[in-house]
Amino acid sequence: MQHAHPEAGRAPPRPTAMPTDEASEAYLTLTVADQLCGVPVLAVRDVLGHHAITRIPLAPPEVAGSLNLRGRIVTAIELRCRLGLPPRPAEARAMSVVVERDGELYSLLADAVGEVLPLPLAQRAANPPTLDPLWREVSTGVHRLGERLVILLDVERILAIG
Repeated sequence: MQHAHPEAGRAPPRPTAMPTDEASEAYLTLTVADQLCGVPVLAVRDVLGHHAITRIPLAPPEVAGSLNLRGRIVTAIELRCRLGLPPRPAEARAMSVVVERDGELYSLLADAVGEVLPLPLAQRAANPPTLDPLWREVSTGVHRLGERLVILLDVERILAIG
């Protein structure tokens, strides 16, 4: 004779909600002119090394050009220009963080791409008043990471050029 397991027929235990002070959002870190930034990892489609970029005539200065990613045309946005920073040194190679908006792909050109970090929501702060207005316009807040400040970029606002 078989005995039913004492848990048989019971609903599985429901997961307990994570306390709000431990809730976090994952960000891909990138560096633009020595400033550490973060892009929500859910917005990232791909990370690429140096790619050939074709200039687009009459494009705004923030648009570095376009690149081909597996047969799709990707508009490359130069973050240094978009954020009012000096151009990247000629010998430095840009990294591409590919994001998608409205079915179109965009490459955010950064100096370096770091790692994916879970940043606790409770430790996020509003943009400091001393942050450059151009950066404030495209940032959702800041996060202290050790001695460094991570500026959290809003992809929609970064791509709102014009």
